[in-house]
Amino acid sequence: MKNLKTIALALIVVAGTFTATAQNKKINVEKSKITWVGKKVTGQHDGTINLSSGTLVFDGKKLKGGSFEVDMTSITVSDLQAGKGKEKLEGHLKADDFFGVDKYPTSTLEFKTIASKGSDIYTITADLTIKGNTLPVTFDLAIGDGTARTAFKVNRTKYGIEYKSSSIFSGIGDAAINDDFELTVSLVY
Repeated sequence: MKNLKTIALALIVVAGTFTATAQNKKINVEKSKITWVGKKVTGQHDGTINLSSGTLVFDGKKLKGGSFEVDMTSITVSDLQAGKGKEKLEGHLKADDFFGVDKYPTSTLEFKTIASKGSDIYTITADLTIKGNTLPVTFDLAIGDGTARTAFKVNRTKYGIEYKSSSIFSGIGDAAINDDFELTVSLVY
């Protein structure tokens, strides 16, 4: 019985030590940036989207977790000027054909597994939720001094965004939009 109490006390001390060293680093959403690129047969468009909130979790210097919320209503187009189709494309991206922001104003990303690749680079598998659909994505995340960076592709059709997808609709020719869109994320915490 005495040994059992000693073991229990040791486990509490170890658990308390882990909890005490885990640190949540809040993302500075004003200084962080998400850019996107969507390509089509006849060209491409790019723009930005804002984080609503985010946290990276560290145990000492080791990355242990992360979660983020993106404000889908903030999606903007950078390669077009006002009056030259910018407002129309932004409205279409916010409509049901694409992100349906009236019904789905936020998207989320929740880290599930983290594997160190050395040199402050981690391979992350996370649950990405867009338009109420949650699927895993895998990407590498580079951690710096108060910063983190990644770039990865998302297959929009997996999240119910099928507009002008040649893998869904045949015969759309030059009107086709690539299934994958690219995200580049620069975080400051």
